[in-house]
Amino acid sequence: MKQVVQNYKSGELAVLDVPVPGCKPGGVLVRTAYSLISTGTELMKVSEAGMSMLGKARSRPDQVAKVMQSVATNGVPATYRKVMGKLDSYTPLGYSLCGVVEQVGAGIDDVKVGDLVACAGNEHALHAELNWVPKNLYTPVPDGLAPRHAAFGTVGSIAMQGVRQGEPQLGEVALVIGLGLIGQLVVQLLTAAGVRVVGADPDPTRCELAERLGAAACGDPASTAVEAAVAELTGGHGVDQVFLAAGGGSNQPVELAARLCRDRGRVVDIGKCRLDLPWNAYYEKELDVRFSRSYGPGRYDPAYELEGRDYPIGYVRWTERRNLACFLDLLARGSVDVEPLVSHVADFDDAVETYQSLKDGDLKAVAVLFRYPEQAEEQGESAAPEVSVPEVRRTGTTVAPARSAKTPVRLAFVGAGNYATSMLLPHLARRDGVELSTVVTTTALSAANAQRKFGFAEATTDLDAVLGDKSIDAVFVVTRHSSHAELTRRALLAGKTVFVEKPLALTEDELAGVLAAVEESGNDRLQVGFNRRFAPLLQEARKRFGARTGPASLRYLVNAGKLQHGSWYLQQGAEGSRFVGEGGHFIDTASWLLDADPVSVYATAAPGNEDLQVVLRYPDGSTATISYVTTGAAGFPKETLDLIADGKVLRLDDFVRASVYSDGTVGRKQWVSSRLPKARDKGQNAELAAFIKAVRTGGPMPVPLESLVATTSATLAVQAGLAGGAPVTLARAR
Repeated sequence: MKQVVQNYKSGELAVLDVPVPGCKPGGVLVRTAYSLISTGTELMKVSEAGMSMLGKARSRPDQVAKVMQSVATNGVPATYRKVMGKLDSYTPLGYSLCGVVEQVGAGIDDVKVGDLVACAGNEHALHAELNWVPKNLYTPVPDGLAPRHAAFGTVGSIAMQGVRQGEPQLGEVALVIGLGLIGQLVVQLLTAAGVRVVGADPDPTRCELAERLGAAACGDPASTAVEAAVAELTGGHGVDQVFLAAGGGSNQPVELAARLCRDRGRVVDIGKCRLDLPWNAYYEKELDVRFSRSYGPGRYDPAYELEGRDYPIGYVRWTERRNLACFLDLLARGSVDVEPLVSHVADFDDAVETYQSLKDGDLKAVAVLFRYPEQAEEQGESAAPEVSVPEVRRTGTTVAPARSAKTPVRLAFVGAGNYATSMLLPHLARRDGVELSTVVTTTALSAANAQRKFGFAEATTDLDAVLGDKSIDAVFVVTRHSSHAELTRRALLAGKTVFVEKPLALTEDELAGVLAAVEESGNDRLQVGFNRRFAPLLQEARKRFGARTGPASLRYLVNAGKLQHGSWYLQQGAEGSRFVGEGGHFIDTASWLLDADPVSVYATAAPGNEDLQVVLRYPDGSTATISYVTTGAAGFPKETLDLIADGKVLRLDDFVRASVYSDGTVGRKQWVSSRLPKARDKGQNAELAAFIKAVRTGGPMPVPLESLVATTSATLAVQAGLAGGAPVTLARAR
């Protein structure tokens, strides 16, 4: 196998062929997918190796002291031979990676071959194709977390241990000095803990990055900007904690900490910086100076790291391994975002050139990853990961009997929540030829309320009775998102025509289950509540826009706003993400306007909130960009859309006004909707009319099932794109 090594005497860097490590008891053999270069610690080691012997001695006075002790004990010749032998040998680099378990040693029962794990340790998580890692230095990677992000686990644990040493509390203000890799992570962890953060770094790009990731203000420590920000945020009292995440030989960080810290504040040293404490400044404020030792309790303890002896959680809550697992959990839940920190991803074979570029300053980076191509491809981390769009299979031709005009269409509702009672039932209750037969809810009172208000013939909590009632023509599924796929599957198998509110499914497995029911029953009579394509204003605007000959560019801004506290939409573990819940609306609208299904999806998220940018690509080269934001002004319209192609522009303003502009060969033509409607019409009434017509006549459903499946697959691919940090190809199943 290959491994990155360095000769500390000569400074030589190399990628060597070395034997594969054995899989010893108490650990696992891991094949690396990504390993992270610590641009602070590792570059310091690389730079030191290039120094003269005198320079090395000056940079490591602790090692000089050991040499002198050895001289006193063993004499000069023996000590010289020992020191030269140690210097003139290859040493490993690296200490943070993510990979796949290839072999499990005796005594290990928490992971198995094929599991994805994050690993730590400067002797075990090396820049190498294979590493043996003891139990307390690895942890399983949560589902959905990309390997390239999980590779940050060790440096994240270092930052987390530093934050824990500061004991931050909600509402406090902290100063982070040094906005390199560790400093950027400290900023995000403090922000996630409810602490307002001021950052200090002479590099303006790092200051801008920290502000994007949650810092209230950042600036050059030599300027007055940092001091002014601290004074404003603290009322002149000073910050509660200072985190020293800087390196180098300057004493400025500890002096700045003393000046800007409040009385009896806490100063935590995380990086390796000069610590000549100005006695008067620290004494007068009685500052509490603390040190953060690497990844947390257990570090440098052979019994913990090598023998696997864990500390009881009742005595040591946050050990090295528990810090690692906690940081990965924060990444998986989106509380911390490391993607903006990735300045460069290099192939492992180019390791020497990458280190040299970093050392020479040609490559300026916060974080650099080594990618191990074969393993990355196996884990779906190739340049264009795929999500399969399931094929719709039918056992035979679906035949739905037509009904005479005098025979009402009998409907059953499963669920009678706010959307059903405000946006669907009012239209159906006054529609001729429709009979509201039965309403099914999980609580008797809500069923009774819907029966009384809308005139259902029956109210029940017995779903099986409704599905078995042959007189019911169609079933509406208007329940919480987590139940949509299963209820739809059951209704299709019962032979019912189904209208299900979006989303159709929360996972690919749920979508596959629905399509399996279609194939098993031969019943493809399904409609998903993608109503916007039925909006009269948008229909008219599309007609006015006319056919196009070239690719189009579509921009869709969704000013979704904040959810109210307690909303069940916030229950993402059970009900899926907010975008999965309603993003299908916007993807379906874009696909309808572009008259095609998307072939790829790219998604990126703003750190610390639910704002998304989703880019869809279509077969003819058209693109649709959906900006789904929750941080906009409440008074701004919720949905604005622009479609641009062939010298024409279609503009939709929140379903109250539409315009089409075109430049023809003879003058400029323009259409603007003649008057504002009395209320926003997003197409629910027209959609229901089309659905009832299809049920009554037995004709085609309003939207082809293949389109519903493609939209659902694209919506689900957004989450895969966020996790992988790369475009996702929507591959049609073969």
